[in-house]
Amino acid sequence: MKKVLKIITTIFLFVFLTITTQIGGIVYLFSVYINNKWKTQFKLKSLALFLSLYIIFTLIIIPIIAPLFGRETVNHTNNIRPTNYMTVLLNRNYVRPELNKLLSETEKNLSETNIKIHYLDANFPFINKFPLLPHLSHNDGKKVDISLIYETQKGRLSTKQKSVSGYGVFVNPKSNEYNQINKCIENGYFQYDYPKYATFGTINEELVFSKRGTKKLIQSILKNNSLGKLFIEPHLKQRLNLTSTKIRYHGCRAVRHDDHIHIQLK
Repeated sequence: MKKVLKIITTIFLFVFLTITTQIGGIVYLFSVYINNKWKTQFKLKSLALFLSLYIIFTLIIIPIIAPLFGRETVNHTNNIRPTNYMTVLLNRNYVRPELNKLLSETEKNLSETNIKIHYLDANFPFINKFPLLPHLSHNDGKKVDISLIYETQKGRLSTKQKSVSGYGVFVNPKSNEYNQINKCIENGYFQYDYPKYATFGTINEELVFSKRGTKKLIQSILKNNSLGKLFIEPHLKQRLNLTSTKIRYHGCRAVRHDDHIHIQLK
């Protein structure tokens, strides 16, 4: 019975780590193999071995291998950073080189402002069509989510966010704006506002949505010819007075996009 439980636990951990990090399952099996061969015993040996190998693979080995498969890590600069570094540790920060170029060009377009690009989930390092849950389409290196811009009560642009994860704190429709959220939920798409459960904690509650900052960010992204689509909620498109045909509605089968901006290549 003990052996059966061990096998079940190994399978569960392999599946869980593969789903959440793509490479974690393989690293876990590798760590189990080394652990069995390495007879030296010490406290938390298995955990320490797995974490050490995982960090080495995530930060050193995978970034070297991924370009062979057409993807690379998002290039970090002073103005392009992850909203939360768990995105990097979970290997959710890989894009095609063309998308890195788009982000770099957007950074240049924003050079006269103090607006910074904070990215959220992008893609895993390998294999097209490998799902990056809970997203429906982040599976080919062409997509990345960008945080909205916020400002202080006095109107000063901020580089901070309103949730730990970067997701789940919504800019709700005003009474005079079209409410696509209610339409989707009323039609049975109960998952539409589920990101509210993925904030991992709300922070900086004094900040408010910056209309001018977010509009400037989106306008800078739209200047890129390689941009295929940009998703935000219809009420934000209305509020920001944006008319580009590249700004699309993502559909009720996805989740609401008034907590982040989704961009993708052609």
